[in-house]
Parts: sequence; C-alpha cells; structure tokens
Amino acid sequence: MSSGTTKLINKEKAMKKIIAFTFCALAGASVMAALPPLTPEQAEAAALTKAKAAYGDRIGAYQLCQAQNRVADRFKVAGTPAPAACVAPPPFVAPVAAAAPAAK
Repeated sequence: MSSGTTKLINKEKAMKKIIAFTFCALAGASVMAALPPLTPEQAEAAALTKAKAAYGDRIGAYQLCQAQNRVADRFKVAGTPAPAACVAPPPFVAPVAAAAPAAK
C-alpha cells in the first residue's frame, strides 16, 4: 500500500469520528432539552441535597480552619498574634418545604 492510500484511509477514519461525535452531540442536546419539569417531590429532594452539600462545605471549612490554627500555633513566633478563632457551623436544619396551596 502506498503512503497516499494510507493518508486517505486516515482521513476517512477521522471524518467518520467527526460525524459520529457531531451526531452524538446533537442527539444528547435534544434529549436534554426534552426533559420534563421536576415534580414537587423531586424539587424538594433536590433542595435537600443542595442544602446537605452546602452544610458539608461549611463543616469542611470549619475543619480546615481548625487545622490551619493548629499549624499556626505550632509554628508561632513569639510576639505574633494568635490565629483567628474558628466559628463552628450550626447544626444541620433541613430546608422547609413550601406550603401547599389551599384547596378551593
């Protein structure tokens, strides 16, 4: 096989990959656009998950602050101020669900 034929085969493979990628991208976009809106139960579950993640971030920040303060205390030079105190996050409270509309 000559090198010219090999280059042609490589171009064909590349074109097939580009066409397949484009098709998958368009198909994926159309599927994502067709998703129905969340039900109230799903929205509530999503809000709870979001609140738990945010609380976990606050806990992580508090633990990081404590670790930084331990290191700062360990390597503290005489005459330098003490590190700032860490503020503990409050206990987790689940978000309150929206009140159901009154039936007429």
